[in-house]
Amino acid sequence: MNPTLSAALSERGYDTLTEVQEAVTAPEVQGRDLLVSAQTGSGKTVGFGLAIAPDLLGEAERLGLAAAPLALVVAPTRELALQVARELGWLYGQAGGRVVTCVGGMDMRDERRALERGAHIVVGTPGRLCDHLRRGSLETDALRAVVLDEADEMLDLGFREDLEMILSAAPAERRTLLFSATVSPVIARLAEQFQRDALRVSTKGSARQHTDISYQVLWVAPHDSEHAIINLLRYHDAENAIVFANTRASVTHLAARLANRGLSVVALSGELNQAARSHALQAMRDGRARVCVATDVAARGIDLPGLDLVVHAELPLNTEALLHRSGRTGRAGRKGISALIVPTKLTKKAERLLKFAKIEAEWTQPPSAEAIRARDEARLLEDPLWSKAAEADEAAFAARLLAQRSPEEIATACLRLFRAGLSAPEELSPPDEKPGPRPARADFGPSRWFALSVGRRENAEPRWILPLLCRGANLDKSDIGAIRVQPSETYVQIAEGAAAGLAARIGAARTLEEGIDIRPMDGAPDLAPARKAAPGSAPRRAGPPAGPRPRRSEAEETAAPRAPRNEGPRNEGLRKEGKPHWKKPAPKAGRAPWVDDDAPARKPRAAKPGAPKPRAAASADPGAKPRKPRSPKKPPPGAR
Repeated sequence: MNPTLSAALSERGYDTLTEVQEAVTAPEVQGRDLLVSAQTGSGKTVGFGLAIAPDLLGEAERLGLAAAPLALVVAPTRELALQVARELGWLYGQAGGRVVTCVGGMDMRDERRALERGAHIVVGTPGRLCDHLRRGSLETDALRAVVLDEADEMLDLGFREDLEMILSAAPAERRTLLFSATVSPVIARLAEQFQRDALRVSTKGSARQHTDISYQVLWVAPHDSEHAIINLLRYHDAENAIVFANTRASVTHLAARLANRGLSVVALSGELNQAARSHALQAMRDGRARVCVATDVAARGIDLPGLDLVVHAELPLNTEALLHRSGRTGRAGRKGISALIVPTKLTKKAERLLKFAKIEAEWTQPPSAEAIRARDEARLLEDPLWSKAAEADEAAFAARLLAQRSPEEIATACLRLFRAGLSAPEELSPPDEKPGPRPARADFGPSRWFALSVGRRENAEPRWILPLLCRGANLDKSDIGAIRVQPSETYVQIAEGAAAGLAARIGAARTLEEGIDIRPMDGAPDLAPARKAAPGSAPRRAGPPAGPRPRRSEAEETAAPRAPRNEGPRNEGLRKEGKPHWKKPAPKAGRAPWVDDDAPARKPRAAKPGAPKPRAAASADPGAKPRKPRSPKKPPPGAR
């Protein structure tokens, strides 16, 4: 290994290399194209940084003057590209390496100026790299190595054409390194097309999945999913935690819910611009935020320091998503927890997901409120401030405090002050208990009914009638009982004590607002629904129900043949009564069909002055010459 890079690793705290790092830096793989499959969190970024070092440095300890790029790294997302750039920055920092990023969402003019100043390594996303290639701002003639990080994810996101464009623009004699969590047939075809005799390196054991990660399945009642997440975050109190949701809307909702409970939280989804996403990740690294709510794509490949807890608020769609989510923790030898929130109705789906991923998980329940309070007390007693020596002013204050208060009072106040800055835990229902119907409202007591002059026709709804009464009649919410919206009026139940002075408050006009009047009723309204026939419907005719006639045996049909449906006394006079019928009666002999004998004779309509004469009937002579059709008249000049 290059001594400069060895010094950078030692300064960073690397005592030994991971399995994938040792595999890609072995002497027998130098100079060859590689197709590497390794699990998330195995140190792939540092691995391919070391793998391309012989191509960039050779035997030298420092890189030369930055000019055209020597290496190109392609990552699927902006966050992952920026993270790779940071890792390569400290790895090649002592060697004088210059790393430039080209990612979407950033100012392209700044990136172009950075490329013009020169770079040794360029890290970018497929779309932005293709933009620079089309504009001629990215030179690829001097490239010695091209690395595709998370190649499977880039193909899933639809970047195949962009990857083909980037690889086609690179020199034919360059090295190509493909790093992927899984090697699908599409990845294999891409390797055959753009790699030369690639060496397959696999460090992902089939039966081994993140031994440093403890998988838990929290079985919860359907209505307690969000409460379980809050209790889980409160119980572990992790330095950094990430909560995964499947959609952007779920991320927004869950982040707002956690923020309302006093947790320092940031959101990370595709609807945020690059500046907002960078600020969110920086807040997690600085410690200003401790919980990140994110989607799968937004959190792809990100590495947060001290990430000890991964919560799956919604079950991932497949095993790959489960492994990538869980791989955010348990990195670099640290232990981590991956917890799946599973409502009772999704138990079978969770079992299948874990079975296909070959993961053994512990099925348990979320932490209860009592367990969280006990954990808070243990943290308070284990705080290192207890063993710190008191300053002079602190000792003087403690003496005054002991003179005024008892030790029990001081301890109680200490515990209350500690809990004051924490979110209260949630009381959870047993997972096998289904949420029952809402409890019935208690007896409202003596009351009077009033009628408002608006109803369903005016789009009246209780959600705006309630504040209307509180505002216009100066009533309290507890003084208002039932609200029943009718087609033209709305009946409101008001407590007897508040109804007595209602007339004095609203005045003689009895008007709440312009166009809305209120009047007292003699008693409770009759709210029984009346059955009304549909508009335009005819009364039901007595008789047997419509439908196919019952089948008769051959003997019954021979003894008493049944008349067809369109014959018989029921169908007589249908035309005279004006009733519809599917079959028209035959016309009378010697008359034109459908002529009413009793109808008065109509006089021929007089022709209007200047109207053209009617055309003569066609000749009955078969040998007559047919008349030539009249040509249309030409419009006058100037007419449209």
